[in-house]
Amino acid sequence: MKNQSERNKTMGDFPKFYGKVPVGTKGQIVIPAEARKAMKINPGDNLILISGPPHQEQTISIISEEEFSRFLEKAARVISRMEEELPKKSK
Repeated sequence: MKNQSERNKTMGDFPKFYGKVPVGTKGQIVIPAEARKAMKINPGDNLILISGPPHQEQTISIISEEEFSRFLEKAARVISRMEEELPKKSK
């Protein structure tokens, strides 16, 4: 088990605080320039918003569409390998 000092080295400056943003009348927010630069978000990019985890229902994660697609592809490969290793059910 890692101690706090080891966790700090691994996590670095995570999580990074980028500031407070207001929600506009249309439900829009502006992602601060520093956050857009750090996350390589450019005009026209599509972002995926995910709530959770379950014990933090009011938390939103913002993930680039490309990164989310890579995650889904990797998850599909892992699931496929797991299905190959599981015994087949007889019908």
